[in-house]
Amino acid sequence: MTRFANGYETRVTRLQKLLVRLAPVLFLIAVALVVAACVPGGAGTAASGAPSPSHSQAPLHPAAPGANPMDLLAWVFTPIFQTLFIVLVVLDKATGNIVVAILLLTVLIKLITTPVTRKQLVTSRQSQLLQPEVREIQRKFKNDRVAQNAAVQEFYKQRGVNPAGGCLPALLSMGLLIPMYSVFSGGLTNHDISGMLRPFGFDLGQALGIVCDAAPRFDAAGHVLNPCLNPVAFGINWSYPEPVTTGLAIAGFGISILAVISSLVQLVASRQTLAPVDPRMADDQNVKVQRQMAYFLPLISIMYGGFLPAGLFLYWILSTVIQVIQQFFVLGFGGLFPFRGWSPEFARNHKPRSPVKIPHILPNVPGKSPSAVDKAKALDRDLSAQSTIRPNRTRPSRRGRRR
Repeated sequence: MTRFANGYETRVTRLQKLLVRLAPVLFLIAVALVVAACVPGGAGTAASGAPSPSHSQAPLHPAAPGANPMDLLAWVFTPIFQTLFIVLVVLDKATGNIVVAILLLTVLIKLITTPVTRKQLVTSRQSQLLQPEVREIQRKFKNDRVAQNAAVQEFYKQRGVNPAGGCLPALLSMGLLIPMYSVFSGGLTNHDISGMLRPFGFDLGQALGIVCDAAPRFDAAGHVLNPCLNPVAFGINWSYPEPVTTGLAIAGFGISILAVISSLVQLVASRQTLAPVDPRMADDQNVKVQRQMAYFLPLISIMYGGFLPAGLFLYWILSTVIQVIQQFFVLGFGGLFPFRGWSPEFARNHKPRSPVKIPHILPNVPGKSPSAVDKAKALDRDLSAQSTIRPNRTRPSRRGRRR
């Protein structure tokens, strides 16, 4: 029975690590699927021979479930899409500027998700603080992988920390990008959005005085010329990729200034979540990979700038800025400094306003026998001894030596 439990925990640990590694790839696949499902109107050449529009031909309305997996996926995301879209429409009508509406929607989303964000930050920081002890456990059981995984899992349980809790809320926040993409690419380009503005039978469009055209008009490139909402503000059409408005391109590849800014802000946020440099973890391979990914992943946004709506980058920039502020209260500067050898005076010995402490052994573990706490304390004493005992170096014995 014990062997079965250890094997199960080992498989769970490996699955968690695999999900974390594949999260960016899975997210991109999900975006592609939802985009294909949520954008109304199929691509292709119209019967009249006119150019196929790049965005919605049919009026916007909630998706209905069907046997097609794409229809089912669109139906699942419809409530989230409709809620975000209605809030954006109300804010747009109240402010008269789509940019202000996007910024206010972003702040509202971050306020609602603040408890989830804080839980993620605390759990991630607790996991970082426990890493030296986890490494000692791994070193102790380095010759027995099953026992090593079981000991690590038990170590986290005794301290009430779930390592997966630091990444799952982050994936939830990233998941909001999927319906937000549809809001900008499908909602702001549609000629008739009245069908999406009837929640629970109430005609919100009529209450707001929204009047849409009966049929769409397209330009030579297939862009909608008469969207029901005005997506243009400050000379930029926020429903299309930025290069469509600015025409900025290098070697035929569209360049978005917003995408570059987004990458820089994400670089700050990702480095801030890293643990401060710890000499004990200097040679840890996982730490090295995390620091490399902190540089690499933010740069991917630059490649997205050529085909993602400008409004999505505006949302992501402000969302990341708010994230940096939230992280500052819990993590401080984190691993932001030293940056290429530069460590400013204000960042040295800085303590965050709401610091996270090392989690201690839980006094009472639900479902565990009272001896579980004693076992945890014994494990702590063993790990402390392992970290303080000097390596056994072979030295010549004084016994039997010639004088």
